[in-house]
Amino acid sequence: MSELALHRYLSILPETALQEFTQWCVLEQAKEAGYEFTPNESKLENLSPEEYIHQLIDQFLKVKNNPIRDGLAAVSAGKLVDQHGLSGTAVMVDFISLYVKYLFPSEGNDAQQADELIEQASQQQFEKLTQIAKEHNVELKA
Repeated sequence: MSELALHRYLSILPETALQEFTQWCVLEQAKEAGYEFTPNESKLENLSPEEYIHQLIDQFLKVKNNPIRDGLAAVSAGKLVDQHGLSGTAVMVDFISLYVKYLFPSEGNDAQQADELIEQASQQQFEKLTQIAKEHNVELKA
């Protein structure tokens, strides 16, 4: 399984782009992984992008659709984030993108199917991040 290294780009994006990408990961991509989540919008009003990202991620992580799978996804994402060496908001966005990606393989899939689902989720994230970056006049180079 190849791994698209989104973390390489997170620190060069403005926080508004990171906010938009986080929203997409949590509200749209996670839904594709089978997670129903409706944020408490009143807690998100009038926040800076950094505060918004933190609050949205906090709300999302409190939803436990499948505690075992959620825990495994969190551990896997956390291990990778620790290796990426990011700081600030980029760390939070890196974590949530990996966490959501690792939610895709549902129970009962074999390892090959799980890898394929993670690869598809990774490709979706790269495409969305590239789109958002362009909207913020940032070019992502491989």
